[in-house]
Amino acid sequence: MKKLENKVSIVTGAGAGMGKAIAQLFAAEGSKVVATDINQESLNTLKKAIEAEGGEVSILIANMAVEADIEKMIAFAVKTYGTLDILVNNAGIMDSYQPTAEVDNSTMEKLMKVNFEGPFKAMRSALKIFLAKGKGVIVNNASVAGIKGGAAGTAYTVSKHALIGLTKSTGYLYSKSGIRCNAIATGAVNTNMSQSLDMSKVTPLVNDRIMTGIALNPRFAEPVEIAKVALFLASDDSSFINGHALVADGGWSVY
Repeated sequence: MKKLENKVSIVTGAGAGMGKAIAQLFAAEGSKVVATDINQESLNTLKKAIEAEGGEVSILIANMAVEADIEKMIAFAVKTYGTLDILVNNAGIMDSYQPTAEVDNSTMEKLMKVNFEGPFKAMRSALKIFLAKGKGVIVNNASVAGIKGGAAGTAYTVSKHALIGLTKSTGYLYSKSGIRCNAIATGAVNTNMSQSLDMSKVTPLVNDRIMTGIALNPRFAEPVEIAKVALFLASDDSSFINGHALVADGGWSVY
């Protein structure tokens, strides 16, 4: 039997990178997948790839910074497949490594809205379904920046610390309700986001305090490697793991 047989999953930010790999792997493991993203062309490509392998997927444009889109996403999953079993909050955005004194309000607000508020609002809606059925799983794609102070800029670091705090609180509070909530503290991953960083904004302070640590990273993960971690956390293989931020960084943060 496949690990996610007959489960209904939502994967946000599924158009590329880790989200795409997670959606494809979940579908291959028997889940009916609702894949969301802000890019229609990427979703169309994903849909073709999953269906070519015999998987089942429905796609939806949804911006995790827009509450109405989040509510629409949850409702779409229930309308399409009758329920929801797994929520994967994967969508996220990066900063340009700005330290605290150089972070403007709009940057902080944007990263908090996408990386923290969006997952929070999706979780809040999904929990209503999970509580009614007495079970459910949430997987939040966080970062080692959520457990360290020097793996990214201040805004990104704060947003991922908040997401891991939300993960721990939710996992603990609903552990007696059949609900599990875990996060993946990912290291460097070979995605469009990591490749699109504007390195021209790296200041001497950042170069001294952040880049020296980043240079210790042993390698970049491929998205499918993180997808396998997400599958583990979403499946019954991790039935006794709850409220945990599972580090998947190739050993980078051990130093």
